[in-house]
Amino acid sequence: MGRILSGIFVAAAFAVITYALWARFNRPESEPEWPKRIQGVAYSPYQAGQTPWSGEPPTDAQIDADLALFKDKVYAVRTYSVQGVQADIPALAAKHGLSVALGAWIGTDHERNEYELNKAIELAAKNRNVVRVFVGNEVLLRGELSVDELIVYIERARRAIRQPVGTAETWNTWLQNPKLAEHVDFIAVHLLPYWEGVRVDDAVAFCIAALKRVQQAYPDKPVIIGEVGWPSDGRTRGNATASLADEALFLRRFLNVAEREGFRYYVMEAFDQPWKARDEGGVGAYWGIYDVNRRQKFEFVAPIVRIPEWHLLAITSVALAGLILALFYVHSSQLRTWGRTLLAVVVYAAATAAVWIVYDYTQQYLTPATVAVGTLLILGMLGVIAVLFAEAHEWAEAHWIRAHPRLLVPQRATSGYYPKVSVHVPAYNEPPDMLIETLDALARLDYPDFEVLVIDNNTKDEAVWRPVEAHCARLGARFRFFHVAPLAGFKAGALNFALRHTAPDAEAVAVIDSDYKVTPNWLRDLAPSFADARIAIVQAPQDYRDEDDSAFKAMCYAEYRGFFYIGMITRNERNAIIQHGTMTLVRRRVLDAVGGWAEWCITEDAELGLRIFEAGYDAVYLPQSYGKGVMPDTFTDYKKQRFRWAYGAMQILRAHAAALLKPAHSALTAGQRYHFIAGWLPWIADGFNLVFNLAALGWSCAMIVRPGKIDAPLMIYSALPLSLFTFKLIKLVHLYTHRVGVNLRQTIAAAIAGLALAHTIGLATLKGLITRNEPFFRTPKQGERQALWGAVVAAREETLMMIALWAAALSIRSIPREIASPDTTVWMVALLIQSIPYAAALGVSIVSALKLPARLLHQPGASARTA
Repeated sequence: MGRILSGIFVAAAFAVITYALWARFNRPESEPEWPKRIQGVAYSPYQAGQTPWSGEPPTDAQIDADLALFKDKVYAVRTYSVQGVQADIPALAAKHGLSVALGAWIGTDHERNEYELNKAIELAAKNRNVVRVFVGNEVLLRGELSVDELIVYIERARRAIRQPVGTAETWNTWLQNPKLAEHVDFIAVHLLPYWEGVRVDDAVAFCIAALKRVQQAYPDKPVIIGEVGWPSDGRTRGNATASLADEALFLRRFLNVAEREGFRYYVMEAFDQPWKARDEGGVGAYWGIYDVNRRQKFEFVAPIVRIPEWHLLAITSVALAGLILALFYVHSSQLRTWGRTLLAVVVYAAATAAVWIVYDYTQQYLTPATVAVGTLLILGMLGVIAVLFAEAHEWAEAHWIRAHPRLLVPQRATSGYYPKVSVHVPAYNEPPDMLIETLDALARLDYPDFEVLVIDNNTKDEAVWRPVEAHCARLGARFRFFHVAPLAGFKAGALNFALRHTAPDAEAVAVIDSDYKVTPNWLRDLAPSFADARIAIVQAPQDYRDEDDSAFKAMCYAEYRGFFYIGMITRNERNAIIQHGTMTLVRRRVLDAVGGWAEWCITEDAELGLRIFEAGYDAVYLPQSYGKGVMPDTFTDYKKQRFRWAYGAMQILRAHAAALLKPAHSALTAGQRYHFIAGWLPWIADGFNLVFNLAALGWSCAMIVRPGKIDAPLMIYSALPLSLFTFKLIKLVHLYTHRVGVNLRQTIAAAIAGLALAHTIGLATLKGLITRNEPFFRTPKQGERQALWGAVVAAREETLMMIALWAAALSIRSIPREIASPDTTVWMVALLIQSIPYAAALGVSIVSALKLPARLLHQPGASARTA
């Protein structure tokens, strides 16, 4: 009951905290009320799905409905072109008592310029409600005409039009072009502080200061505000954030000042115009007071709330987190309160982030391209969150657990039960001296009834296998040697051959690699466990004896230990260990019943273990070393070994998908299915991370080629992988120092060695998901050390990726500051962090070639073995 109450208390506490944070972030802010009628709005008539360059144009009926919406709310509308149906706006506006500031679009197309100017002259003469005419809009800012060329068009209009004629530019463009001011009847300035990266709280003061500077520069000219506004969505620019709340806040504050000071202004703009995203980036679509469907976007009078639907989002995030947390708590009854707290922090934070991201995404105007990109990003986010949950759960269960009741305790048979064990030693082209040492260790076993079968498969050089054959003969009848060539099936084929020649009365089969020197008590401590008829696998960890040979091997040794002293211990509590094909014992009857070793899989050991679980049997694990082998001698061999493990895992996942994903298809428990899937998730994530990195390079190139048009991914999509990277690093340091028992240097070495394999694992998982027959890679023993250049070549793919990511980050840094945003900065940081595993690979490969001493990883005054 106490554990249940503890879980309920932790979950409830974080539910309250989560809801309170939503409330805090969305507390109402009182601002001046919207005027009953504002001076004017900038108006583009395009509806959803309409653009100026394709498709059906707006109709007179649609424009009339828009203008009817403005009646009694706006005094005037400002237009930008007189092409097509937009020429009807003055007459339609007159029906609703609206004045028009008529715009003629001027650009690089001189034929269109002539049409626009002549049509504007005609409309200004015909419509009494045209109060002024804009000849061009930000022509100089876009650099489409020179000042003199623009003046020619303005002067023609001034001569033909009775109303005031001017043009519109940003406030600083006016200050830079005094000649232009001499040729206009009025100056129209654009005050858009978002584009200048001004914080929303400072934006109104910024606008007034800019307006006054222009007024002071041209005291004899009337200065009006041609555009003033703030976007409701888009990227952060400098200190300016684009949000619905900030749009409402800025406009209500500005309008309050403008009405008091008597400014003449046009709010930018009446309706959202999604088509503008093509030229202005995503933010261009979101400047409207109303959305593209003509719905009011924010409150004009009531207090402003950042996310009006926050109550629903808060409840959704709390409910989602509560459901996930309940699943963890129900299946982790031995967790202490601190472990439950860690899970609660991670789950509530991730659920809140996911709910907010999905909500924010659904508020955007979606196109097929943005739907495709957004869907991929959201799927990637969910993948990151799944890995984060798996990592957090393992951390909690590895450290904050009350007990490990399923861990095997070494035992001596009290009833005299010592089943006969057949020890199988597969070998291919192994150094004979090393293999003879392995056999001598087996000969020293303190066990009453065992045999040893050595299966040398496909070794061509008789000088390699003949000494081993002779040594087996000297060791006596217990040792039998087989040289078989040809023999298909790699290691699994050799083990199946041994199984066919196993003594009929052997109850258990033990497997060790050819380099392992076992301790005399190995079988005596483990084999009696088969007295329990449910147990089919008894497993001890892999261990190594050459970690003092070099710094490289010391790094590998530290990296290996994490799995055997963290992951395997937590998996064992749900009867879900990964069987590995050395230091393992299998009940012979079960091994025969499930069909022996799988010759189609290059990790036949892990595959056999899963098949045995599917048949309903148990496995037990004892985290105590009973034998030591040797590690790969080079980084190339280290990568090949891990490639085989990861590729084999994907073979298993594909072959056993039904059993893992569909409970009715096997006897697997929920805990077993969870651990096999969650255990492989980080490797699968490495595969997708490789795809992500390649896509990130492509995206970065697009940002560099089209700055301002292609934005960096939203900060949250970069922040999630960065958070996962940081979380895993903190977890590794904590568990290695507290549970594995290594010092800080060794912990850092383990982290670097693990990161160095990320690219290899990524390639292996991707290949494993799409191919079937990758060849078996044997890990060479007692190989020669690589030369320095050979080490660089061994990490050539990783080095190229590292250089590409660095180049992309540096190139993005050169994007002009006025275009860059915090999203860009975070993206650049993300690229650099994504390069760390590739840099680690190059570094570890060089370390393997230099043969630095292992003592570099030893804490002063400590021994090499601290665990």
